Order: sequence, then C-alpha cells, then structure tokens
Amino acid sequence: MSEFYLVAKIISVWGKKGFVRISSFSDFPERFLKLKKVYIDFFGEKKEFSVEKIEFFKNSYNLKFANFNSDEDVEILIGKDVFVDESDLIQLPEDTYFVHDLIGSKVVYRDKEIGIIKDIFNYPANDVYSVVNNENKEILIPAIKDAIENFDNENKILKIKSEFELFDEDEI
Repeated sequence: MSEFYLVAKIISVWGKKGFVRISSFSDFPERFLKLKKVYIDFFGEKKEFSVEKIEFFKNSYNLKFANFNSDEDVEILIGKDVFVDESDLIQLPEDTYFVHDLIGSKVVYRDKEIGIIKDIFNYPANDVYSVVNNENKEILIPAIKDAIENFDNENKILKIKSEFELFDEDEI
C-alpha cells in the first residue's frame, strides 16, 4: 500500500481548456514542474490523475490533467486536496524534514519528555512547533538552530538544547 503526501489544494478553474489553479503547501513549489502524476481524494480513496501540462502564471501553478478538457470537466475537482506518493517526494536538504516526519514526535528538554508535536505553524521568521504536554497544555517552540539540538527521525524524538531558555522549570 502506498503512502500519500499532501502537497496542494485545487482552488479554482483556470481558463477554458481544463486547467485548475492550485494552492501549494510545499516549501518547494517548483516541484510541480516535474510531476507526471498526482492523486486526488474521492470519498477516502486516492485516484491517480496524469498531469498533461503545467503552467506558472502570476505566482500560481496551474495544472491540466489528461482527459479534462474544459472548465466544466474540472469543476468537480475544486476544493480537492492534491497528493503525491513516495516516489514523487522531493529530496530535502540535510537537517530539513517533512511536516509528517515531525508530527507525533516526542520532545525532550533537559533529559525530560515535555510533550508531543501536534502541529507546526509557518511564520515569516521561522516555523514554530506546537507541543502538547500530559496536561494538554500547549508549548510553543521556535524551529531554529539555536533551540534544536537534534531530531532523530527514525525514533521520532526532537531534542531541545538544554542551554536554550525555553521556559521556567515550573512551567513543564
């Protein structure tokens, strides 16, 4: 069974020739220029769509799928999520991870587990990890090199530098 990874959402029809405009969730939107196939979810089942053509126009990517040749053909796709399988995942630079790698990871600070990463917020300066502790309290941790000692992707453990002043000891 293949795993699927969310990369975009179809937001509108574009033009009259069967193109759709997408909103990219990727930090590497140029990835769309190389795609030959994507998967779209219909009632919990991923259906494969062949990408026939890709256009970049005014900071947006527009896709045309094989056998979809008019705006009427693609209307059913509006609002659908676009996925890729593992073969189309991009190779990330060293010390860079996919969101799905980080979500669910244990977070350790000063040799103590402080919670689990539940979400990642993308802000202009840097990403922020939303960590939920045993009392269901949220702890926000900046995703910066000054704070992160290392991430063990295999065991899903994010270790915060002990010298990083994250919060008062009585808060955790």
